[in-house]
Amino acid sequence: MSLELTDVVLTYPDGERTLTALDHVDLTVGPGEFASVVGPSGSGKSSLLAVAATLIRPASGSVRVAGQDVSQAGQATRTRIRRDHIGIVFQQPNLLPSLTVLDQLLVMAHLAGSSPRAASARARELLLAVDLGDKEGKRPHQLSGGERQRVNIARALMNAPDVLLIDEPTSALDHERGSRIVSLLADLTRRHKLATVMVTHDLATLAMVDTVLTMTDGKLTDGAVASAPSSR
Repeated sequence: MSLELTDVVLTYPDGERTLTALDHVDLTVGPGEFASVVGPSGSGKSSLLAVAATLIRPASGSVRVAGQDVSQAGQATRTRIRRDHIGIVFQQPNLLPSLTVLDQLLVMAHLAGSSPRAASARARELLLAVDLGDKEGKRPHQLSGGERQRVNIARALMNAPDVLLIDEPTSALDHERGSRIVSLLADLTRRHKLATVMVTHDLATLAMVDTVLTMTDGKLTDGAVASAPSSR
C-alpha cells in the first residue's frame, strides 16, 4: 500500500491538559484509490493530513509511505520522503507571483535535483493533463481561481509522488469549478496510480471518490455524514 497509518495517536499540550487530535486512527490507501475525509471543523482532519505528509510525528502508532516507516524518522529522512513520494495540494495555491505557470512546476524539479530537460518535458506533460498547456507563459494574476488551483495540482505531481494529499481544493471555487477540480483529481489519481486523500467540506463531490471517511473528535470511521451522497 502507498499510505498506511496504523493506530496513530497525536496529542497536543493545552495548558495543564493534553488534547488528543488523532485517536487511534487507522487509514490505508492504495495506488489508484481516491479517499475523501469529511467532518466538522476541529475534528482532526488537518492533523491527519499533517501526519500523513510527515510534517508532524505522531505520539504513537506507525506511518508508512511507499513502504517506508516514517513514524519516528529524523527530519532529514522525513524531508526526503516528502519530496520524493508525497504531493501536497494546499487549500490556497500559494503560487509565486513573479513566476510563470511553467516555472512554478520547474522550481519543484530543481529542488529535487532533476535534469532541466527532463523537468521541462514533465512539466509540459502535466500542464496538458490539467488543460493548461496554453497557459505556461502566464503568471498567477493572469489566471482564474480554477486555473490557479490546477497549477497547484500539477505542481504537486511534478516529482511523480506515490501519495497525493489534498486540503479543501474547492473552498474558493463555485460549484461548477469545484466539481471540475475534483473530477480532474479523480482522473489523475487513476491515471498516475496515486494514493489520494482529500479533506473536504464539499459533500456534493463525494460521488466522485472511491472511499468516504468521517472524522469526529479525532476518530476516523467509514462512511460519510448523513447528508452526503453515497460513494461508489
